[in-house]
This record gives sequence, C-alpha cells and structure tokens, in this order.
Amino acid sequence: MEYSKLISVTGLGGLFELVASKSDGAIVRSLEDKSTKFISSRQHSFSHLESIEVYTQRENVNLVDVFRAMEASNESLPEEKDAAAVKKYFEKVYPDMDFERVYASDMKKMVRWFGMLKKNDIEIKLRDEEAEEVPGDEDKAVAEEATDNESSATEAIEEQPAEEKSKEKGKKTAKEKKPAQETATEETTTEEARETSTKPKKKAARKKTES
Repeated sequence: MEYSKLISVTGLGGLFELVASKSDGAIVRSLEDKSTKFISSRQHSFSHLESIEVYTQRENVNLVDVFRAMEASNESLPEEKDAAAVKKYFEKVYPDMDFERVYASDMKKMVRWFGMLKKNDIEIKLRDEEAEEVPGDEDKAVAEEATDNESSATEAIEEQPAEEKSKEKGKKTAKEKKPAQETATEETTTEEARETSTKPKKKAARKKTES
C-alpha cells in the first residue's frame, strides 16, 4: 500500500485507501478493518494525506514532515484522547508547530493516523520523492547500453569522412589524368599538321597547248 493513495474522509474516522474514483464518489478500503465500500461525494469530502499541510511558526509544512519527526523521535505515542498529553508530546517532537492555530482535535488525528501507518507498515513517502529515486541496476544497464550505441554511432560518423576523402581523392586523380590525355591528343594533332605541311605539294599538270 502506498502513502500517496491514502485519504481521509470527513465524518468518518481513520484512514482509507482510494481504490477507485467515481463521478459521484469513491470506492475506499479502511486501514482499520480492511472493509471496502462506496462513499458518496455528496455527503462526504475527501482529502489526500500527501496534500495536507500543518501550520508552523514559519512556513506551512507537509504532514509528512511531522510524521517523519514522530518516526525519528524516541518519545512514546500519547493516548490520543488526552489532549494535554498530545500537546505536550508535539511540543517535544515538533516544537515549531503553531499550537495556537493547530487545534487539539487535529493533533489527536495526527497521533491516530501515525499509529495506523506504522501498524500497516506503510512507508511515509511522497509521490515526487518516489520519482526522484536512484535508478536500479536494470536502468543502469539500459543507460550503459545507450552510451555504447552512441559511441558506435560516433565512430561510424568519424569513419565516414575518411571514405569520402578516398572517393574524392580518386575523383581528383581521374581528373588529373584526363587533361594528360587531352594534351597527348593535342600533340598528336600538331604533329599530323606538321607532317602535312612538310610533304611536297603535287604540281598541277600543265595543259597541252593545241597547235
């Protein structure tokens, strides 16, 4: 059972686990007798435990902070019906609490709720804190695999320019050879022209003059 699923219901004592939400109410399970029932939102109001705040001499704190102080304290829980004993308990455990604005009935609820959390072995933890937990071995393995894939991709990218360079070099060599062939053709043409110019020209035959 998760702390983030716990609610309190006006008019009903104790704490409940929110099983399912309905348009006109909710299905809840009692932490005391484990009974499941439907509660109408027309007759009752619901409050998530993780959204409840407590007045202090400074800024308001989440109820989780008070529960953790109670958990860390060596003081034994007082009898919840004894208002004076409950107040004295919180003066030692959480002296920053604003006792003028926090009613005795609210302090009694905190004592009772804390007792239920410990009885049901529920870890006092907010939903945001669960999301910020350090990833396990599986997550680390996935992260390492992703890093290896990125490294392989980087190596492939680095090798690709080398291939392109060799291709470009081959193209340049081909281009360099081509002008050489053109030069050889030009020289051949020039030599042919010279040979033609050096050959003796045939003299035109003289026409016989008729006598």
